[in-house]
Amino acid sequence: MRAGWARRGEPAPVPISGSNAKRVLFGAINLETGRRLLLASQRQRGVDFEDFLEEIRYFYRGRHVALLLDEDSSHTAEDSQDTADELGIELLWLPKRSPHLNPMDHLWRHGKEFISANWQYDTIEVLVQAFVTYLAGLSPRQALRKAGILSEDFWLKR
Repeated sequence: MRAGWARRGEPAPVPISGSNAKRVLFGAINLETGRRLLLASQRQRGVDFEDFLEEIRYFYRGRHVALLLDEDSSHTAEDSQDTADELGIELLWLPKRSPHLNPMDHLWRHGKEFISANWQYDTIEVLVQAFVTYLAGLSPRQALRKAGILSEDFWLKR
């Protein structure tokens, strides 16, 4: 049977390319103010993470910056670590398999549930824009709450 044709009463086969569109969103939240920095990227390579580090340094000129990170290869790449050192950004590593300790992971989960679940967008770019707009539109207090930072049990309390 030729592709695209089906016998009567049977569903037609649907071609699947295996090349679904993907985007990466780098993000950081200030634990004191709730300010979020977000950067959408085509990929999650070291050079993309380095671009995000430069964005962070630009917004927090003259301030001490420490990032809590998982051990994704874009974070652990030697060039990424060199860039962080040059920019004066301290990298702190989460224990393996511990996304529950990362406030940004809680914010990502919330955004995915609110924006991405049960919705189909015309393009990946529209989805990314909706996701960024939603997360950026949260008040600082809402962002801190949804990230778990305001919880009595938050593990990084002073």
